[in-house]
Amino acid sequence: MLAELGYTALAVDMYGDGKQADHPEHAGKFAGEVMKNREIATARFQAGRRILQEHATVNPEKIAAIGYCFGGTIVLEMARLGTDVNGVVSFHGSLGTAHPAQPGSVKTKVLVLNGAADPFVPAEQIAQFKKEMDGAGVDYKFISYERAKHAFTNPEADTFGKKFNMPLEYNARADEQSWAEMQRFFKKIF
Repeated sequence: MLAELGYTALAVDMYGDGKQADHPEHAGKFAGEVMKNREIATARFQAGRRILQEHATVNPEKIAAIGYCFGGTIVLEMARLGTDVNGVVSFHGSLGTAHPAQPGSVKTKVLVLNGAADPFVPAEQIAQFKKEMDGAGVDYKFISYERAKHAFTNPEADTFGKKFNMPLEYNARADEQSWAEMQRFFKKIF
């Protein structure tokens, strides 16, 4: 979909070693391992950024990072670390962190696209995130989509939700609106 918009896209293996999660327990374990080791997470993210910068179809001065769920959490963490990209977009990612942004540390624009009915991102976490971003002077936009649950952009979310008894649900309207919001964000930052 990104290629159809004219962008070069790269999926970064943040778990490492080609690991793929086929169960929420595995995803939680793999994500937890990455989040406990910011050096490895940063090295993997930066390696992906360097590959993009060197690609013939990429303007190295115009790079953004997007992520879904754990990927959304990662792009927010990389923004907090001051990663040099034009913008980051988090789709239904976790907002919590053990390393809050400090004033002047975030050098990129931030777009957070959240499901208002996502029990994994409670109101307290949203309030804390906004307080953190405001306190650090971050240029950010936060949008919550009404009645959207976790994984609202994934057409298979309902199936996974039933299979694993989790509050996952596809929301076509939120999916469409969040994708359009990301496109507007890209036009602005590029």
